[in-house]
Amino acid sequence: MSSVLEIKDLHVSVETEQGAKAILKGVNLTIRQGETHAIMGPNGSGKSTLAYAIAGHPRYEITSGSILLDGEEVTEMEVDERAKAGLFLAMQYPVEIPGVTNANFLRTAKTAIDGEAPAIRNWMKDVRGAMENLRMDSSFAERNVNEGFSGGEKKRNEILQLELLKPRFAVLDETDSGLDVDALKIVSEGVNRAKENTGLGVMLITHYTRILRYIKPDFVHVFVNGRVAEEGGPELADRLEAEGYDRFLTADATA
Repeated sequence: MSSVLEIKDLHVSVETEQGAKAILKGVNLTIRQGETHAIMGPNGSGKSTLAYAIAGHPRYEITSGSILLDGEEVTEMEVDERAKAGLFLAMQYPVEIPGVTNANFLRTAKTAIDGEAPAIRNWMKDVRGAMENLRMDSSFAERNVNEGFSGGEKKRNEILQLELLKPRFAVLDETDSGLDVDALKIVSEGVNRAKENTGLGVMLITHYTRILRYIKPDFVHVFVNGRVAEEGGPELADRLEAEGYDRFLTADATA
């Protein structure tokens, strides 16, 4: 039976200098393994807040609602427990980890998720194969995590983790930002490979439709002012490309 990630009437606030500010105002969303959901919307609509809430970022407070993974309440899990349960976040701005090599980071993460260390020979074969597919030079294995990496190299490194750690659900927060056409295609191929190999469920957060030419969404959800304003299939993304978000913003302002 495939896994299901359910978001039910989710309200999330973030602490600011002026006090708590409500960002998400009742989001409902269901993602099944093997499905790709594109989350689109203008700046400040709550897309990244949803990603951080799922991952367990401490700055984002869930004031009401639920995030359920196969019926189990995710909001009661620590961040590492969410990762072990099969949730993965590719951040918009991946962090650098000085003093920790990519090779050590990946093997430590895999060990933590699986509960036992992978056999070294097979593991290194998998790492090398995944790096080759992502056009990453083998020297990246011995470099510190994301340290001195370009924006495109950081994004490839995130997808390297995705392919090797094999989560059940991946939240990709603006993975396409800052990528040139070649890097965008390589990163997209990595996401598609992971989905094909593991039945991954994907939540793809993006402003633009260009990545959707390579990663085909099954469903598109438009966020406006912390809510899902409209839902549909791939044709909705095409309409957004042609019309932008003006009609949603106008309707929200009127409401």
